[in-house]
Amino acid sequence: MPSPSPHAPAAGAPPAVSAARVLAGLCLLVPVVVMLWVPSYNRLAPALGGIPFFYWYQLLWVPVSALFTGTAYLLVRRDEAVRRASAGVPVLPAPKDGGRA
Repeated sequence: MPSPSPHAPAAGAPPAVSAARVLAGLCLLVPVVVMLWVPSYNRLAPALGGIPFFYWYQLLWVPVSALFTGTAYLLVRRDEAVRRASAGVPVLPAPKDGGRA
């Protein structure tokens, strides 16, 4: 009988690929795909305050991409907390000084 791999998940451990991690990956993929699909925004109209669509649409995606990235971060962080809790690893509290010690 072969011995179990040292990298194999423990019995009862959550799967390596969870729904939260897939959703986080999609959150990171959306802004990349949208910005690489140039024909969708390669036009001048409608202008916004005299700025052609091509420019303001790209600038609009800067904060939108930040929201997607932040959402992905929170999803992975929550998934890690669930994994630690299911493995019995204590979760350390956040430092009160904001980590500047």
